[in-house]
Amino acid sequence: MHTELILGGQKSGKSRRAELLARGWLAASPAHRAVLVATARYGDEEMRARIARHQAERAARVPGLLSVEEPLRLAEAIARESRPGTLVVVDCLTLWLTNLLMPLQEYEQNRPPALDLPAQTAMLLEAIRQAPGPLALVSNEIGLGVIPMGRDVRGFVDALGRLNQDVAAACARVTLMAAGLPLALKDAA
Repeated sequence: MHTELILGGQKSGKSRRAELLARGWLAASPAHRAVLVATARYGDEEMRARIARHQAERAARVPGLLSVEEPLRLAEAIARESRPGTLVVVDCLTLWLTNLLMPLQEYEQNRPPALDLPAQTAMLLEAIRQAPGPLALVSNEIGLGVIPMGRDVRGFVDALGRLNQDVAAACARVTLMAAGLPLALKDAA
């Protein structure tokens, strides 16, 4: 595998597929490494508990999967972690976009001004194209429902749709997950 975008709705099996890819990658050779780049932020106690639960469950399912947290500088994390023998899993693009467009208040004062969406998207796409090792990127497909009422929510849905299209164009494989089942949308590998 080289690059795969894994799309789906909430609880569709996106992260589980990425974990299966990591587990298979690690099993294929003792020289292989796998690194998860987590983009989630602790916004409240429920999110803190959710992240802790995901970390524990992921460690049990894929013991060799290393984790790094990078909520904003995703392109830099991919460039830093990607190697020919290392699979980088990004989970997820949706939260990364949320962090850029709707930063939590406690992070806003530490947010560098250069983190605008067009520049970060261009850097992300270049990092995907230049990655020397395989990548699996997870993102939500949220454009299948009704059109949201609020302007900000519509803007977010539009931005995520554009981001998913751009990342899909940069990836060799695109998989849509539904009910835990993969559907290949693109397979240029």
